[in-house]
Amino acid sequence: MLRIWGRTNSLNVQKPLMALEEIGLPYERINAGLAFGVNDTPAYRAMNPNGLVPTIDDDGFVLWESNAIVRYLASAYAPGALWPLDARVRAGAERWMDWQLTTLLAPLNAMFVPLVRNPGSGDPAALEAARKTCEANFAILDALLARQPYVTGDTFGMADCCIAPVAHRWLNLPIARPDLPHLARWFELARGRPSAKVLELPLL
Repeated sequence: MLRIWGRTNSLNVQKPLMALEEIGLPYERINAGLAFGVNDTPAYRAMNPNGLVPTIDDDGFVLWESNAIVRYLASAYAPGALWPLDARVRAGAERWMDWQLTTLLAPLNAMFVPLVRNPGSGDPAALEAARKTCEANFAILDALLARQPYVTGDTFGMADCCIAPVAHRWLNLPIARPDLPHLARWFELARGRPSAKVLELPLL
């Protein structure tokens, strides 16, 4: 059985959990990270030298980095479903997965830590700057979703697994947000998926 190390309130763990739930692949999850520890042990570092979560072990194949794990799960267990067979559709999905890592996540984390993990610890000006950046980024996503039902394209796929947990965090932060109807429609569709329970998890 596939094993995955990580805590359920980690956004990066939620991404492969969504893929696993969509596929219906049996797995064992081991709590790791923050209060759970484990990720600082020599045994864990031997699997993942960064000491971060998640890490998976699929019958002896060890992999870390959340988006790489989602790509692996989609290609190995859901070709033609989470993993688009058309090279251009797949490249488009992978582009948005990379955008999630390079653009979408950092300003969101800049708000998450002082607003949720360590309330009151942030600089108001920095928080406002991060909020405005997030608004602009999610507006880009909203514009994409005005043209197609899912981030991956016509069907729910691996890019949706990577971006939905980020949207879940954004939509549950204690801040004012603009009305983004296409993002809201897509998120409601995601909440009706087999992986929906991941999008109901508390932020902490």
